[in-house]
Amino acid sequence: MAERRQYAKGLAKREEILDAALELFSRNGYDRTSVREVARLTGLSQAGLLHYFTTKEELFTEVLRRRDVRNEQVYDVNRGDPVTAGGLVSIVRHNAEEPGLVRLYVSMSAEATDAESPARGFFEERYRKLRTDLANDVRQKQDAGELAADLDPDAIAALLIAAADGLQVQWLLEPEGHDMGERLEQLWSALRRVH
Repeated sequence: MAERRQYAKGLAKREEILDAALELFSRNGYDRTSVREVARLTGLSQAGLLHYFTTKEELFTEVLRRRDVRNEQVYDVNRGDPVTAGGLVSIVRHNAEEPGLVRLYVSMSAEATDAESPARGFFEERYRKLRTDLANDVRQKQDAGELAADLDPDAIAALLIAAADGLQVQWLLEPEGHDMGERLEQLWSALRRVH
């Protein structure tokens, strides 16, 4: 019984750490957030925090997972359902409220292209799932007559993701000049009109 309480207590502390890290990363960005700062916010020493997450990169990867889960909870009517193109547009719109997290995501996704990056597996898996979900959404829209049948669903999925990521970079460079959610919506609307 005491072991179960310890386990539950450890899980609760882990969740507290992830919530604090998500807040700090989104506000300050990855480079300007220290493990010490996350530890202090959760009432731990740096060594105590490293008991739960052995590196800052591991903590970051789990924060990205947490961000995806939170976006899923906010934007998916049926949680756990595949991401649709409309859902992707909603998430990109929401990202404008979290510039620190967008900056973090953009920089870490670029760094994950290094074969030695601890976040590489996370991003490979994330992009693979997102492409699959979006391609399936495109196929459903084609079957319903909402999209041209001659469009390659896998190519459209990859292009939507590329547009979303590219728009986020442009928005970070010039936030006042770009409504990234609106621009992605225009692209998706244009694709739906071409049939």
